[in-house]
Amino acid sequence: MAGLFSKIQRFLRSPKGRELQHKARKIAQDPHTRRKVSDALRKFRKR
Repeated sequence: MAGLFSKIQRFLRSPKGRELQHKARKIAQDPHTRRKVSDALRKFRKR
């Protein structure tokens, strides 16, 4: 498993990995996305 985690860390340090991290943070901060996620969690917890 150590090989897998080191590959992930290497990817996250790459320019493409940093770009994806930036996009993910931007999407996570969007109020519409946050509402969708909280609604989905609420439905999941009811089960």
